[in-house]
Amino acid sequence: MGMARGPRPPGAAYAGLLRNYIGGEWVPSQATEQQQVVNPATEEALADVPLGHPADVEAAVAAARAAFPAWRQTPPRERVQPLYRLKSLLEQHREELARLVTTEHGKTLEEARGSVQRAIENVEVACGIPSLMMGYGLEDGAARAIDEEVVRQPLGVFAAICPFNFPAMVPFWFLPYAVATGNTFIIKPSEQVPLTQQRIAELIAEAGFPPGVINLVHGARTTVDALLDHPAITGISFVGSTPVARYVYRRAAEQGKRVQAQGGAKNVLVLMPDAVLEQAIPNVLGSAFGSAGQRCLAGSLVVTVADRGGQQASAIAEAARSLRVGNGLEPGVDVGPVISEQARDRILAAIQQGIDEGARLRVDGRGAAERRPGFFVGPTVFDQVTPAMTISQTEIFGPVLGIIAVDTLEEALAIIEGLPYGNAASIFTRDGKVAREFRYRAPVGNVGINIGVAAPMAYFPFGGRKASFFGTLHGQGRDAIAFFTDPKVVIIRWF
Repeated sequence: MGMARGPRPPGAAYAGLLRNYIGGEWVPSQATEQQQVVNPATEEALADVPLGHPADVEAAVAAARAAFPAWRQTPPRERVQPLYRLKSLLEQHREELARLVTTEHGKTLEEARGSVQRAIENVEVACGIPSLMMGYGLEDGAARAIDEEVVRQPLGVFAAICPFNFPAMVPFWFLPYAVATGNTFIIKPSEQVPLTQQRIAELIAEAGFPPGVINLVHGARTTVDALLDHPAITGISFVGSTPVARYVYRRAAEQGKRVQAQGGAKNVLVLMPDAVLEQAIPNVLGSAFGSAGQRCLAGSLVVTVADRGGQQASAIAEAARSLRVGNGLEPGVDVGPVISEQARDRILAAIQQGIDEGARLRVDGRGAAERRPGFFVGPTVFDQVTPAMTISQTEIFGPVLGIIAVDTLEEALAIIEGLPYGNAASIFTRDGKVAREFRYRAPVGNVGINIGVAAPMAYFPFGGRKASFFGTLHGQGRDAIAFFTDPKVVIIRWF
């Protein structure tokens, strides 16, 4: 398919002003404002991103609506052929995409590779749509000689509003399932990390999707509101902070749209006295400080149960001090930068608030912000934390870990129950009865047993409860099929 190619991803070169991908063509935005995309490890400018205009959304919706009838009528086994090609292209460009993720986001290259792999896995699962989208039926289901069946049908145009923390992965919680089921799609990447999806849109074009089936629109708040309000958009998928998730859910639902809005988190890692520390502590560190704590599955609170003398807390602090902070493209780096200067300053203020509230600062990561260019905060560990402290209750979204000491599992569960969020919780134990009790009672959508980051595979839904999720159907797995289709009941009698 012929098209004007978009700006190339950055190496050392500045990529210029990014364009939208609408109807199979790269087109300039109508935006009157733009902002710089910055490498958070070096503060070097990578590109300029337009901050969007309602006319951009109007053009993308028009292209998606025009493409929908023919795409919906394309047999499922044919609809997945471009997805197969896209999977192959993503695999071929896996390393390029991972380096691009690290360049614009800051996470380590190993973490970026893992996130690209998760995106690929979602494409792979969606390729099974001829089976996944099947309905069901029953002869004589309504009465004698009257059969009844259910078929799943696509609904039209869907859109995803994506966060900065996973530029490659999160859009693929939604995109493959939406288009495989016969819908058309609009992606709005975060204006802080637009380059990865810009490159992926080039691969989408190369994979041979018909024009208008998948569209990319850059922007910020104006673009988001235009997507939420547009009457021709059937549903919205969102991942971000809880205040924005609540806003997206309310505003889109008022327009009669389907909504799945993933919010923030305060995830708890429970260490029982019988935890295998040689395995548990690396899991705790990876959960708390991987991606510099900027993920909704980050473990930001450790609850130690009956840790007499605080050996577990001391072991965590000692291990955290050994982590290396730096540019995620450099070998041996464990913790990259946070996304922006504003994020760094907010995290530093949260650390000071923890000190002011009386928590003990065991590992101070603030010095990393002073030693080099870039937006760095080192691994930070508090102990003597209480559940009522602000650092226990609010999402810091940075490499800050609080440790709370309790005497019983019951107290640990009470802390999880008292949090406003319900995204994930994990327990480290060798006791099957304790693990089962935790799994049964923890009021969260994702539970880990001796797992630091309870991240579901693509064929399972990404859960979330309380203020961590607004909606009824999550991303990935069977939930995705249900969200992007509607069941139609057909009752049949022939005379």
